[in-house]
Amino acid sequence: MNPVAKKLLIVEDDADFAAAVARAMHKRGFEVTVAHDATEAGAIAGTFAPSHALVDLKLPGESGLKVVEMLAAREPVPAIVVLTGYASIATAVAAVRLGARHYLAKPADADEILAALLRDAPDAALEVSPEPLSVARLEWEHIQKVLNEHDGNISATARALKMHRRTLQRKLDKRPPRTG
Repeated sequence: MNPVAKKLLIVEDDADFAAAVARAMHKRGFEVTVAHDATEAGAIAGTFAPSHALVDLKLPGESGLKVVEMLAAREPVPAIVVLTGYASIATAVAAVRLGARHYLAKPADADEILAALLRDAPDAALEVSPEPLSVARLEWEHIQKVLNEHDGNISATARALKMHRRTLQRKLDKRPPRTG
């Protein structure tokens, strides 16, 4: 790939993390720009025309999945990698279906991010552990699935789960339980 054509849009609300990844990707030959929310990402994508994008799933306002969907509708479609500290099977499947090539759980180092960005094809299958999921992890996965079905709307998800909205918010603010 021509170094001039390697244009990376990083959509990440953590400014320090975004700056660190931007520096690392710049050293690896990318022209980099950063957006901190979905609205800013949409505005930048129109003028910057990224060939690659690294999108955090949890952004202020709209979900990173909306950014993936917006970027995947562009021509040519950038190579999109979703990066999140709140990994779940449901969101990984949704991200890939919307157009992401890969889905990485934080923390991911610069070499892992680079490998994911340069993949030629989307993940055909997600990694499946031979160990059964814990009850806590099954609950987390179910909440993520229902949240995704309701486009990230906390109130609608809480109603669907027959759960108080604040209880759901507390569960979502925690790190996902371990898989095993």
